[in-house]
Amino acid sequence: MRPVDKGKNEKKFSDYHQALSDLIDRLGEYCSYCEMRLEASLHVEHVQPKSLHPGLRCEWDNLLLSCVHCNSSKGHRDIKIEDYLWPDKDNTFLAFIYDEDGRLTVNPALNNKQKECASNLLKLVGLKKRSGNDPKSHDKRWTYRKEAWERALDSLRRLSINNTEEMRQEIVEHAYSKGYWSTWITVFKDDKDMLKRLVERFPGTCKECFDNKGRPILRKGGIV
Repeated sequence: MRPVDKGKNEKKFSDYHQALSDLIDRLGEYCSYCEMRLEASLHVEHVQPKSLHPGLRCEWDNLLLSCVHCNSSKGHRDIKIEDYLWPDKDNTFLAFIYDEDGRLTVNPALNNKQKECASNLLKLVGLKKRSGNDPKSHDKRWTYRKEAWERALDSLRRLSINNTEEMRQEIVEHAYSKGYWSTWITVFKDDKDMLKRLVERFPGTCKECFDNKGRPILRKGGIV
């Protein structure tokens, strides 16, 4: 899960929908949780549900972007912020492991508190779900993560054959157009140059969450 920095926003929104364009400018057209890219149908997501915390409806610090599946899975449950990880407060990439089967699991290297908060977030937005081969399922997040891994692996193969500046730029632009940043970062974990390019290309990626070799590190002030 991509750690993001959406910065401060001094604007006063009378309706939370007005924040959508600013959020996209800061974070790109990606779900803050599953990392799906959506050129349409992105939701302004309330960390604390607006139905239970109406005073936070238009507060910038309470807003992220979400696809319909992450948003509906999260629902209107009242939550304690400190019991979860958040992509704008923690290094959520460090907290999770991605694999070739599209699975997203908690990093076993975390301490118990970190594991609990990471697991809580996966449950909250439904990222432990797997649509499998059910043709009736509209939730394709697991399937799309698996497809993203296959695209990234093919790009890594092509780069090994044709390691040029043009190929590197092409791969980064392809990743940018498709989303699933964490999958691309995982597949290219041994290529310092590609890690840097992917961090810089996706808007709002928190650069402070990585050292000068592209390795994820604890986020200052976060749980992870």
